[in-house]
Amino acid sequence: MVDVRGKRHERGLNDRHAEPPRCGQAGEPRHNAGSPTDLPSRPAAALLQLTSVSQTHMPIEFFGATDTGRARTNNEDSVAVDAHNALAILADGMGGYNAGEVASGMATSFIQTELGRWLGEVGDSATDPEVRRAMDICVDNANRAIFNAANANPQYSGMGTTLVVLAFRGTRVLIGHVGDSRAYRLRGGRLMQLTRDHSLLQEQIDAGLITPEQASFSANKNLVTRAVGVEDTVLLEIHQHEVHPGDLLLLCSDGLSDMLDDETLSQLLQGYDSLDEMGAALIAAANDAGGKDNIAVILARAPGSPAAATKSWWAPFRR
Repeated sequence: MVDVRGKRHERGLNDRHAEPPRCGQAGEPRHNAGSPTDLPSRPAAALLQLTSVSQTHMPIEFFGATDTGRARTNNEDSVAVDAHNALAILADGMGGYNAGEVASGMATSFIQTELGRWLGEVGDSATDPEVRRAMDICVDNANRAIFNAANANPQYSGMGTTLVVLAFRGTRVLIGHVGDSRAYRLRGGRLMQLTRDHSLLQEQIDAGLITPEQASFSANKNLVTRAVGVEDTVLLEIHQHEVHPGDLLLLCSDGLSDMLDDETLSQLLQGYDSLDEMGAALIAAANDAGGKDNIAVILARAPGSPAAATKSWWAPFRR
């Protein structure tokens, strides 16, 4: 299907697997989308104890903003940040009418509320596999909510959204994504893309049909092969990365990454001290380059100086 921006989700993909794992016994009825009982649970006594334990997350610094850009009149990008639980969500909606705006807003709001609530309850006792499972379940429930809303409202038919979800866990960060919104990391002056686009263009690159240089001029740049809300299930790709002192993570929609190459992104991220200035500079540069799409940016910075990285920095956060 093609939306007003030219983004398409291809149905019937071979990478559609079984639904994400859910808590409860085998054969237990599935809860309604959004039910907090879907999330990984713990015995009541342990949960009561966890509610009195303070969070020991690193003091991650966040920035988030969206911009309509120069070519569009409505903004279908959405961002949400839960600094207390070191959680950030970015979505880039698609669909006619105002459907893209609805889909991206539903995704960020739903995941911020449900995953943030769960992270706040379990604190640092949750294992990385449990956090992965919770991310999977919350995204799956958000997917069903958007899919059901699209089916119930003809004006929202076919709406969907890309997604990037970031959750810091001590000296680690879990990043889940769907579609072509991206996560980057700046470390020691080197910018690295941490996500791989779920797009037709990326599949062509992987197959050796075109080079990355040719891809930058392709007319198929915005054809996504996976999105939240367009089918009744969605596959969230999740990866875990180590966090070093001073690491800077950038989440963005294609309204930024299509306008600015990696070298420009790296220069802008290293040209300012404050995240507010960095974010404003990124958005301004994307608009100066044409601003052909909505722009969404989230920045997250770990404390400490990269030049002064030592084990003592993370020792207090080790379980």
